[in-house]
Amino acid sequence: MKIGLVRHFKVTRGYPKQLWITSADLTKWVSEYDESDVEEIPVDLGSVTWKSCYSSTLPRARTTAATIYQGKIKETEKLREIDLVPPFRPSFRLPLFLHLIMIRLAWLFKHSSQPESKWETRSRLEEILDQAEKEGKDCLIVSHGGVMDIMRKNLKKRGYKGPYFKIPSNGKLYLFEK
Repeated sequence: MKIGLVRHFKVTRGYPKQLWITSADLTKWVSEYDESDVEEIPVDLGSVTWKSCYSSTLPRARTTAATIYQGKIKETEKLREIDLVPPFRPSFRLPLFLHLIMIRLAWLFKHSSQPESKWETRSRLEEILDQAEKEGKDCLIVSHGGVMDIMRKNLKKRGYKGPYFKIPSNGKLYLFEK
């Protein structure tokens, strides 16, 4: 069985232009990023005849899935990116990278500001992989960089062979085989 992970196409919104932003600026940017258009590119899906496709419900992933897969796409909230919710709401500005580090730490340590914990994220992604394996068909999964890293680790634990990545490229197939 083959499982192909594909990160959505590159988003046109890009990162905030200011180096220092408030939590409110970050929240606004995340909202704009989530609704942004994408830059479509050709995707090499290898010589595999994909029989199934799952996609995140976010527009950037749905557009990518519809562009690269011709059959029925199973859209699911379970493939959505990890929410970027600032754990603190200071009115002063901080560098974007510092906001992102604080959010990641809050997620890792299950801070009350976060909609889900690291374990809850892993659990919902395991459910998707369970469904794909239960179908037993070569399956594409179109999602987001953060969740792809978690799925890659899970696939390795399940005995799949595939490439290493930490930050996957947009619109590129990462093929895992068992």
